[in-house]
Amino acid sequence: MCNYDTNMAVIGSIDGIPLFATPREAVQWANSKGLSGFHTHNYQGQVSYMGGTNHSRALDNLRNTSTQQVTITSSTSTSSSSSGGGGGY
Repeated sequence: MCNYDTNMAVIGSIDGIPLFATPREAVQWANSKGLSGFHTHNYQGQVSYMGGTNHSRALDNLRNTSTQQVTITSSTSTSSSSSGGGGGY
């Protein structure tokens, strides 16, 4: 779930969603998740900022991104070779 800049001041999380020290960081995280805006929480006695205009949207986004399946396709090349010729002894 950690798809945000490691220089951001993450001060905790609620429901697996990071809380930031500044609104700017929360908006940056939100933008990286296809969300906009931020909302606030009181976390351990201090105001903290979470990406998304409200908690429900941030939580829905987290649920949607964590349930997406990654499809990996691989291509294989096949080559055929044939040995021909009967070597005469």
